[in-house]
Amino acid sequence: MAGTSSSSNASTDGYSLMGYIKDIPTLKGDNYEEWKRELDLAFILGEVDWVLTTPCPIEPAEIFRGEKESDAEWQKRERDNASLIMSYDIEHAKWSSANKNCLAAVKNTIEPTILGSIPEYDTVSKYLESIKSRFTGSSKFYATQLIKQLVTERYHGGGVKDHILRMSNMASKLKQKDLGISDDFLVHLVLSSLPKNFDNLVVNYKISTENWNIEELISNCVQEEERHKETNGDSINLVKDNKEKSHRSPSSKEKQPQHLPQKQQFTVETRSVSTLQEDKTFQERSS
Repeated sequence: MAGTSSSSNASTDGYSLMGYIKDIPTLKGDNYEEWKRELDLAFILGEVDWVLTTPCPIEPAEIFRGEKESDAEWQKRERDNASLIMSYDIEHAKWSSANKNCLAAVKNTIEPTILGSIPEYDTVSKYLESIKSRFTGSSKFYATQLIKQLVTERYHGGGVKDHILRMSNMASKLKQKDLGISDDFLVHLVLSSLPKNFDNLVVNYKISTENWNIEELISNCVQEEERHKETNGDSINLVKDNKEKSHRSPSSKEKQPQHLPQKQQFTVETRSVSTLQEDKTFQERSS
């Protein structure tokens, strides 16, 4: 019964943890603090955080009967040892399951290029220590990842202001490692990361003699993005109006031919009756 309960609890912990993994951001290099914070929260809510500080249970040592040990003493030691082994089996199964689930959760939230550079460990606690050593302090690996991400960063929507602030944050972290870049260079990196609909802004900056700081860059990029939204909105409305007009035009043309024949026919019939009456009156007078 105890073994079944332990297995059930371990399975429940696994399902519970899986429900919180989706909220953990992917570790890319510049977001270690955020990633670790969300990861710790997921472990707490999944009720598996204890595995980070609890070592793997140690199997009880095998016992041997002493030469002068009586049967009663030996049987008592066997019973005590059997209880220890049962407790170990339960705790070891619980710990192994939690450790396995946590390792899977950690690896599932790391960018593949970074994941391949991290050595394998049997415990999630040692695995996390290895990751921490790469993304904190004076780690050259961390600096390399920041530079790589800063150079290859691209804007794919979601707000150009947040995009620029994210790149500025990367540059600030490099400055802390004596690898800082100038604001002018950062402005060029940001402009290079923007899509083609910002080309006019980029060209105007390149031919201008002025140099923007980060605040001016954000202001100009936000204005350009708002202009694109307004232009696209007007284009959509124009297309919509044209479609509505095109739908109304055929109906108005179809209605005209339907009334004309009736009106002409009525007019012809009226003139025919009038003509007959005049002819009849003329004949009566003549007679």
